[in-house]
Amino acid sequence: MAETLHELVVLRHGQTEWSRSGQHTSVTDLPLLPEGEEQARRLRGPMAARRFTAVLVSPRERARRTAELAGLSTDTVDPDLVEVDYGRWEGRTTPDISAELGRTWSLWTDGTEPGDTPGETLAEVGARVDRVLSRVRPLLTDGDVALVAHGHVLRVLTARWLSLAPEAGSLFALHAGSYGVLGHEHDRPALTGWNVSTPEG
Repeated sequence: MAETLHELVVLRHGQTEWSRSGQHTSVTDLPLLPEGEEQARRLRGPMAARRFTAVLVSPRERARRTAELAGLSTDTVDPDLVEVDYGRWEGRTTPDISAELGRTWSLWTDGTEPGDTPGETLAEVGARVDRVLSRVRPLLTDGDVALVAHGHVLRVLTARWLSLAPEAGSLFALHAGSYGVLGHEHDRPALTGWNVSTPEG
């Protein structure tokens, strides 16, 4: 008899000042806005309906606070879940970067450049989310697993779950305060839910 495979829930932190304005946020450790805290609280119900065998959380405050407010454990912090290191583009918006360069810029095609931090290639991000997936896949035989982190890193992780290149993360926009579900169909990895959130009460 085939073993039961449970689901991987990928939850993006609630709204911050920079996620609302579209500024790229990696090492800058911003708190959640009040609306971001409310987004996280509204996820308590959907999260409580699942049996999680493990919860892994990015070390950044915005992710840990989201997990806490959503009723999830914050005990297991995984440094591999930090956001993409944007290097020179930290705190900048895509239109702003494009205007400076005089051409359309995209993280998915142009990558990062060194700044106050070295920056990171999508291949490097792919390698660390592959490590995360290697750690959590065996746990899915016992229950669901939650990953609480950031938009771009979770999009790359989703691409890698589906055996796609890291750049394919461009296809999986994930809104602040929402989550996706990575599961299986006929024992093959599949995207089974995306941008799930709860309406404002």
